[in-house]
Amino acid sequence: MSKSRIVKRKKSNTNKNLLIGGVVSIVTLLGVFLLISATSTAVPKITPADYQQRFASATTPHLLIDVRTPAEFASGHIAGAINIAVETLSNRLSEVPKDKPVIVYCHSGNRSAQAASILSGAGYSNIYDMGGILAWTAAGLPITQS
Repeated sequence: MSKSRIVKRKKSNTNKNLLIGGVVSIVTLLGVFLLISATSTAVPKITPADYQQRFASATTPHLLIDVRTPAEFASGHIAGAINIAVETLSNRLSEVPKDKPVIVYCHSGNRSAQAASILSGAGYSNIYDMGGILAWTAAGLPITQS
């Protein structure tokens, strides 16, 4: 076999190996993505109006948690809410019942998403993320001060 044929065959094998390696990598990444998607549970969002209708007005047993700081909570919060700052939530899970819906909110929606994730990771399944108190006040709903 000539030297040029050997070089061509080696290049051909290298290209095939690169192609196979690329396909295997893509399939692996796709599998990991699908596995993560299947195991992560998305916490449902709830609007202030939906909260009013489903929980507050219907007097459905639930726990409303304001996950902002104590100072933010004291400056104005939704009536009936308790304050468990997101930074302390993991240490205060014993205060959060698993047998009724839990609704979390914060200022703008970032910390409530964190809180919902903490609760979900701790085995809570009946969680709703209401986002921020900004949406509550924008809807013209009242807040109370401590």
